[in-house]
Amino acid sequence: MAKGSPFTYKMVIVMRTDLDMSLGKMVAQACHAAVSCSEASKKTQTKHWRRWRDEGAKKVALEAYSLEELEELAVEAEKNDITYALIQDAGHTEVPPGTTTCIGIGPHQEQFIDRVTGKLPLL
Repeated sequence: MAKGSPFTYKMVIVMRTDLDMSLGKMVAQACHAAVSCSEASKKTQTKHWRRWRDEGAKKVALEAYSLEELEELAVEAEKNDITYALIQDAGHTEVPPGTTTCIGIGPHQEQFIDRVTGKLPLL
């Protein structure tokens, strides 16, 4: 648990900033990632999901600068047995169809999430 923090679990959403999406588009994509990760984790890592939910469902928004960074995060999340969801846009508004806009990672214990995303800046 972080010093002074009531949280031991979190989910992170890592947004690509190289796509120049509007704030509204970024929020919508982040919501897709949060819902996808929550639904998947509830089924496959119920203990972590329940503890995360019960302590307040902490979410943190981080930034990445490329698709390659998101793909590397997916590999690391997989290696660490952490739920993740790469989000691809339908392409109706700001980006071409199939563009990967963000990744959701978790929920899981902060110490394990930080092994994957700890060096990324806050969005």
